[in-house]
Amino acid sequence: MLTFLNDINWLATFLWLMVTVIIYIGALHLYKITKPLWFIQPALHPLIVSTLLIILLQSWTHTTVSEYQNYTNLLSALLGPATVALAVPLFKQLNILMKMNWRVLVPLSVAGIVSPALSWTCLYLLDTPLNLQMTMLVKSITTPLAMDAASAIGGIPSLAAVFVISTGIVGAICGPALFVLIGVHNQAAQGTALGAVSHAVGTTRAISIGEQCTAFATLALCMNGIATTLILPMLFG
Repeated sequence: MLTFLNDINWLATFLWLMVTVIIYIGALHLYKITKPLWFIQPALHPLIVSTLLIILLQSWTHTTVSEYQNYTNLLSALLGPATVALAVPLFKQLNILMKMNWRVLVPLSVAGIVSPALSWTCLYLLDTPLNLQMTMLVKSITTPLAMDAASAIGGIPSLAAVFVISTGIVGAICGPALFVLIGVHNQAAQGTALGAVSHAVGTTRAISIGEQCTAFATLALCMNGIATTLILPMLFG
């Protein structure tokens, strides 16, 4: 009987992994073919489409979120190597980064302070609960760091994940359009903005722009994440 149950678990794990990958590939293809439809494409971002489809599938199969997470642990484990792989374009652009030195650090610092400060100010003026305000402060760093930082400063870790993902999707969708609107064509500036404000999702979007954009986005992602997780607990812990 135990062997039979283990077989069922392995089968469910395989099926959910395959379904998740297929859904994301399909969502990515849909996003690409709808590129001419600029007024529709933002709503068809792969993260939005694939997330909604998986939620519907979970509801249909009566699969809880914790069960789905257990079945797709392999994909979660691959996040580490995928993040490390971002160091490749960073290394290739190292000479440019070294030459720019403080001119990279200044905008990174400004973005890391202004972005969460503006969001926090809006919540403060609306007199929202303190734990919600604390949670909003971590919206621009990658999910694992955001959840830990939120917990350390009295925020809500699970809600932090929602804020982080929402921020990333909005930045990835609106960022490139905003660059065109305000005339920012420098890849270093684009990458810095995407990485500092929209973390990993923004960095993924930077990959489609260019190698230099990816390198600066990766640098911004790492530095902003590390600085935020170190500074916030000291200020509000």
